[in-house]
Amino acid sequence: MSGKEQEFIKEAFDTNWVVPLGPNVNGFEADLERFVGARLTAAPGNGSAPDPIAKRVVALSSGTAAVHLALIACGVQPGDEVLVQSFTFCASSHPITYLGATPVFIDSEKDTWNIDPDLLEDAIKDRIVKTGRVPKAIVPVALYGMPYKADRIMEIADRYGIPVIEDAAEGFGSRFNGQVLGTFGRYGVLSFNGNKMITTSGGGALITPDEDSWREIMMYATQYRESYPYYQHEKIGYNYRMSNICAGIGRGQMTVADEHISHHKHVQALYEQLLADVPGITVHSQPATGEYDSNYWLCTIMIDPQLQIKGQENAYKAVVKGAVGGAAGVIHMASSAVTYCQPNDNVEALRVFLDAAGIEARPVWKPMHKQPVYKNAPAYVNGVSEAFFKVGMCLPAGPYVTDEDVRYIVETIKGAMEV
Repeated sequence: MSGKEQEFIKEAFDTNWVVPLGPNVNGFEADLERFVGARLTAAPGNGSAPDPIAKRVVALSSGTAAVHLALIACGVQPGDEVLVQSFTFCASSHPITYLGATPVFIDSEKDTWNIDPDLLEDAIKDRIVKTGRVPKAIVPVALYGMPYKADRIMEIADRYGIPVIEDAAEGFGSRFNGQVLGTFGRYGVLSFNGNKMITTSGGGALITPDEDSWREIMMYATQYRESYPYYQHEKIGYNYRMSNICAGIGRGQMTVADEHISHHKHVQALYEQLLADVPGITVHSQPATGEYDSNYWLCTIMIDPQLQIKGQENAYKAVVKGAVGGAAGVIHMASSAVTYCQPNDNVEALRVFLDAAGIEARPVWKPMHKQPVYKNAPAYVNGVSEAFFKVGMCLPAGPYVTDEDVRYIVETIKGAMEV
């Protein structure tokens, strides 16, 4: 923990602001508003001055809470449908079900791994035909920090009058055409979980479009208490505000946010350089068309299905036990070592090989439309996300990953290959 973080936390204790509001919360929200509140009026490099975007930010207990409140603000109710990217973490879709609505999963495009705009429009048209109603919201996701095609998504959404909730939880500081993700749609979701670009140990934020929306979200986040000397509630609210202690950590983290983003980009470039000539390994990188500026929250690789990894014959032979016990919130041991949709054997073998070398690597997100809990949900698929799930892997990329660490990881990957 840096000196700045300790300073803000000490101030919270000294002033007895150890509650889900306070000066650090206000300060953190102001820091975030400055961070997301400027965009270029045209393409980068044209010399134009920054044009401010009038956005307000509410600091919350989690990114999941931010998704939940954004859906409420968009009027999502039981029986409604929400279009959401399938290739993502469950926090993008679970809040839809909290509200009694139905997630409609949309598959990915190959270049960004994010929601396919063409498939998105096909799904909108088909849901209108099938249900007689327009979906209530669209939730694109900045997978591993990679920007989605914000211009296409917004053009489609505007044409059908559907609000967009940008899930930029993994895309803090990523930009599309010079504009910060989370500021294109009606709402933008940020996450400050312990593994994110900046952290408050746990927490999130919702970027709102204007003062009125900010006030309404603030009401929902604080149990929707009315301004009486006693507790009066006219709507159902939630206890979703960020604590003053966590916000103090966030204020300290904001002083190094740009440094963290630069470091992640540096680690990505080093992986690309060192793995360029390694047969069977492809580093996923942003399209070279100029619009994309990924924060590279996690660096990801694709492993050729034909690549042979040492120990591959033992893949999926035993149930994973290391995560069971509550450390990762996993307290149920799986009943089987395999599922009907899982990464290829060589991906699992490489994960185990790296783990034995002290390197934590993980498969990419399992698409939501392949999750048992969503087996009955509508899905518009093209096979892209499932194909990447079977060959993809996330490599370490955090602020404490050094150049020497990256070289060690790459050499270990090389050492895992059968010759």
